[in-house]
Amino acid sequence: MKARELRDLSTDELRARVAEGKKKLFTLRFQLASGRLTNTAEIGKAKRDIARALTVLEEREDA
Repeated sequence: MKARELRDLSTDELRARVAEGKKKLFTLRFQLASGRLTNTAEIGKAKRDIARALTVLEEREDA
């Protein structure tokens, strides 16, 4: 999801996205460790999505 789209979400929705992203990242890491992950690029994508949401949250707290 793009940062522009994230800025349209409410703060609670952003926090939910971060929590959802962290769960997804945990699942992906577990799949990687067990050898079931076929597309390792998903880990980087999940990390970037979490970082984008956290950045938007930080911007709101600073403003």
